[in-house]
Amino acid sequence: MIRENLEKILKEIPPGITLVAATKTRSVEEIRQAIDCGITDIGENYVQEAEKKFVEIGKCVRWHLIGHLQKNKVKKALKIFDIIETVDSFELAEEISKYAHGLYPVLIEVNSAMEPQKSGVFPAEVENLIEKISILQNIKIMGLMTMGPLVENPEDIRPYFRITKKIFDSCKQINLPNVEMKILSMGMSDSWRIAIEEGATCIRIGTAIFGPRK
Repeated sequence: MIRENLEKILKEIPPGITLVAATKTRSVEEIRQAIDCGITDIGENYVQEAEKKFVEIGKCVRWHLIGHLQKNKVKKALKIFDIIETVDSFELAEEISKYAHGLYPVLIEVNSAMEPQKSGVFPAEVENLIEKISILQNIKIMGLMTMGPLVENPEDIRPYFRITKKIFDSCKQINLPNVEMKILSMGMSDSWRIAIEEGATCIRIGTAIFGPRK
């Protein structure tokens, strides 16, 4: 099933788009099947869960942290992940910079629907946060990430992707050290096609690859 699902998805994805397999709750065996089918990037939501899988899978893939990161987990996260997609405060970035060696790549998480219960920085505050983080010695801001709100009709998420793309384009004009806006991570199993239409360079797909979570 994983092979068939991936073959179908990979045929549809245009060149230059990074497919991150979202592997929360998935077994090492399932992840290995996806890697055998060409997956080079996997995304985990929790440091603790990723730790166990990392022991068995190692660095044969690029590891993305796609869930919220607590400051007390930063040191552990840096040992596993190649990129953290969910930086949403100066304090978290400062902690990453403190323990990172060299320029560590991060994305700024945008709370594009301005939902108070969710993590991510509100759209109006993104540029200001990037300016603050750019002074940190060991951080390289590589782009933006958004989840968007939970919607029944995937088409309803389009405006939030559009908002994030507009911020992304605006941030590209900022001439700051350690800022290189290359990655726009948005779109999941039900919305990745819309995300690509709206300018995503990176999509995060779980259920459409592995099937529903048990």
